[in-house]
Amino acid sequence: MQTDYIIVGVGIAGISFCEQLKTNKKTFVAFDDASQQSSTVAGGLYNPVVLKRFTSVWKSKEQLNIALPLYAQIEKELNVKLDYKLPVYRKFASLEEQNDWFVASDKPLLSEYISTDIIKNKNQAIEASFGFGEVLQTGRIDVKTMVEAYKSDLLKKGLLIEESFKYDELNTKNEEVVYKDITSKHIVFAEGFGLVKNPFFKNLPLLPAKGELLIIKAPNLKIDYVLKSGVFLIPLGRECYIVGATYEWKDLSNKTTEKAKEILLGKLKKLLACDFDIINQVAGVRPTVKDRRPLVGQHHRHENMFVLNGLGTRGVMIGPYVAKQLYNFVENGTPLEKEIDIKRFEKE
Repeated sequence: MQTDYIIVGVGIAGISFCEQLKTNKKTFVAFDDASQQSSTVAGGLYNPVVLKRFTSVWKSKEQLNIALPLYAQIEKELNVKLDYKLPVYRKFASLEEQNDWFVASDKPLLSEYISTDIIKNKNQAIEASFGFGEVLQTGRIDVKTMVEAYKSDLLKKGLLIEESFKYDELNTKNEEVVYKDITSKHIVFAEGFGLVKNPFFKNLPLLPAKGELLIIKAPNLKIDYVLKSGVFLIPLGRECYIVGATYEWKDLSNKTTEKAKEILLGKLKKLLACDFDIINQVAGVRPTVKDRRPLVGQHHRHENMFVLNGLGTRGVMIGPYVAKQLYNFVENGTPLEKEIDIKRFEKE
């Protein structure tokens, strides 16, 4: 088989890059062994405001301008619903937080995303005496549905190989890479946490962080917005909500834990004044980076080998943005932004 690209990993990063290839009529084949679950257990929230500090997410406007049309395109191609427009409410803990919110609303990068109206709490199922601030232009991408539908579509088209990629069987020669019976011009590694086992990029400072979510059913909660307090509450419909998320740096398995459940329940009980039932708990390992910027770029020795990783907790926003940058770098020679280029870690 002769192709333009081999893609390793079909999560948010891999799918975003595949979409760039399809748009530009490039051929590719993808590998995925379903070992990485960070995409499929992601909350999928896109939100341009850092709600802990009331600051702007890095390049938020540029990210959303690329990400939302891409998800709309996938929805149309695969005939699935992915983008659920939902406002985000930030619960205020004090009058001081209300004041900080108003100050933030005047900042140039935040003014179009922060509503200056304080929303009073009228929901008896929620403890929020100081009310909420509303973030605009927010929503949730159903990442699990997207990954499953996308992989199914690639499989039907003969473009997905569902097996582990064996790095020792990859050969680079001249201007091509050869893997088994596949000869390709380029290879892009987008395998998330799996990068730590990749001999070509294992020295990059990926900081895997396990995250766990609960799915609860709360018939009396009745909210149609995302609620942020000590935890995120994201409505799924049918009286169900995502509750998340935890951070764990030592246990990097995909197994759920009682410890994480207790942490989430402790925070949830401070927020809700209604009954709820836990109907599921899921876990996955996020590929994060110490400077909170993705890992994008070219191998220092193999010119046709690239990495697209480290999307962290805001993958649905940043994934399409950095995938487009990588494509333009490979095909058009457009320099990568220094903040995402893996060259920033060369000295280390």
